[in-house]
Amino acid sequence: MRGIDLNADVGEGGAHDLALIGCISSANIACGWHAGDGATMRAALRACRDHGVAAGAHPSFPDRANFGRLPWVREALAVEADLIAQIGGLQALAAREGVALRHVKPHGALYNQAAFDPHLAQALIQAVQVCDPHLTLLALAGSPLLDWARAAGLRVRAEAFVDRAYQADGRLVPRSEPGAVLHDPAVAIAQGLRLAQSQTVMSQVGTPIDVRAESLCLHGDGATALTLAQTLSGALRDAGIEVRAG
Repeated sequence: MRGIDLNADVGEGGAHDLALIGCISSANIACGWHAGDGATMRAALRACRDHGVAAGAHPSFPDRANFGRLPWVREALAVEADLIAQIGGLQALAAREGVALRHVKPHGALYNQAAFDPHLAQALIQAVQVCDPHLTLLALAGSPLLDWARAAGLRVRAEAFVDRAYQADGRLVPRSEPGAVLHDPAVAIAQGLRLAQSQTVMSQVGTPIDVRAESLCLHGDGATALTLAQTLSGALRDAGIEVRAG
């Protein structure tokens, strides 16, 4: 059976986080700088352990006021230190709960900027290497970050989004623009199935884009996140695609 990873960002205030973790294969746990705290991190780690879900770090710019979603200009060395602090903190809690972290996925503006900015990318890559060079880095499918990380010796996993709209160049539509988030679960499920089955997605202007992704992401803070995760995981299995961590 073919397989694909289904991941979700958790610990960000979603009402159904713990149930959501039972429907996915990888969880990206907010490390407290854009959302979450020690208690939410520990609860998510325990849920990952109990459900056999791969746990990963979801670090951000230090911008809790804006949920880490506004673009930042920040010195690369400072970003590296920020990331080591966040990943390392989650690693310590994970060890306490008997969980081994498997991956790192940056959050929000950091994710989008590091995907194309070589200086931010280098800070991210170095931080992951310092914390654990065996961690897998999740990054936007088709972005140069994947090649930069591979060249540095990191494991990578190309990621696509089931609940975000795409621009014609393969980048995500900025959240500041209308239609950037797919709120209708049926639309998001259709996009997720298309990504998994044909490795394509329709851009916001109606053109098909090749997206070779090994992991599909949905956002855990959305009102319909649990319904989306439950329905999409079932739809993937019905299509002969196993939901499993990479």
